[in-house]
Amino acid sequence: MADEGRAPERAELLARIEAESRGHYAVWTLFNQALADHLGLHPTDLQCLGILDEQEGPLGTGEIARLTGLTPGSATRLVDRLVKAGLAERHTDPTDRRRALVSLTPGSLATIRAAWDEPSRAFGEVLAGYTDVQLAVIGDYLRRVSEVGRAQAERLRGEAAGRA
Repeated sequence: MADEGRAPERAELLARIEAESRGHYAVWTLFNQALADHLGLHPTDLQCLGILDEQEGPLGTGEIARLTGLTPGSATRLVDRLVKAGLAERHTDPTDRRRALVSLTPGSLATIRAAWDEPSRAFGEVLAGYTDVQLAVIGDYLRRVSEVGRAQAERLRGEAAGRA
């Protein structure tokens, strides 16, 4: 009979975290799809809006392609959809008039943030149960695994391009 008071072994903890991470990714993908559907967007369009919101300034379509993992042509079509929907706008780059920059329209942030109100409250309720020290660990974990995820996505795209 297992000792109910024993701490789980590290290998067991790591296996649980890996399994929970896969489950989290699957549920997050479903949530992203549902939120995009709610807004009448494609999930990639929703992700692009998030990327544009995080930036200090407007981005070129090439930068959007790189950050979303899309081809330049697909990124251009994505931007076309966002502009048509009134969520983004193109501006001429003041340093290179041949280049267009893309930014969010003022109303798009209000639309996206309103859609996030209820999910944000629900996620906030979960986080309220953690101490500040635990929140720091969670934040550090999310930042670091995001870096790993970006690096692995670039690696996989590079391998796919090498096979083409």
